[in-house]
Amino acid sequence: MELLVATGNAHKLIELAPLFPGHVLRRPADIGHPGFDVVEDGDSYIANALLKAEALFALTGRPSLADDSGLSVRALGGAPGIFSARYGSEDGMRKLESAERNALLLANTSRFADRRCAFVCALALVLDSERAFVLQESCPGELLRSPRGDGGFGYDPIVFLPELGKSVAELSQDEKNLVSHRGRAGRRMALLLADLEAQP
Repeated sequence: MELLVATGNAHKLIELAPLFPGHVLRRPADIGHPGFDVVEDGDSYIANALLKAEALFALTGRPSLADDSGLSVRALGGAPGIFSARYGSEDGMRKLESAERNALLLANTSRFADRRCAFVCALALVLDSERAFVLQESCPGELLRSPRGDGGFGYDPIVFLPELGKSVAELSQDEKNLVSHRGRAGRRMALLLADLEAQP
């Protein structure tokens, strides 16, 4: 099946594609909609993912997949959460680069001994106007005191996975897909798709 993915982020497509073997994943730009964008004004990861998938389906009429993901930090009451990509850029300020967001988050949590955090990913799949599926997964970890590793993107360099002894940015792509929030969510959605395709 061809799935349109409601993102302009090439990194997300790279991470998602191996999780959906037998399916072709394309971005809106790949089919002539380079300006596709949705105001993410939902109050949860799931709400935002569904907003994006429904908007892309409404535009194209094709099966549409969307994710909403972020980093939830226990000591900050779950922040930055659904605002992870915009952290530090409120009130019309310039959107920070990843390294700037990471530095800001580490500065804002420097006084906390509790370093627990979790990457969260909600996936929404809209197959037609009456059929939609959503799920949410997570990848728990701990905030580092300084970045480690040069792989991945976003907050990956500042999240440590104790069971692997590495930051997320120190993982290979295959390792990351096994344990990451997006990897876990993608595998579950792929199983759901396989089940749907097996039905008469």
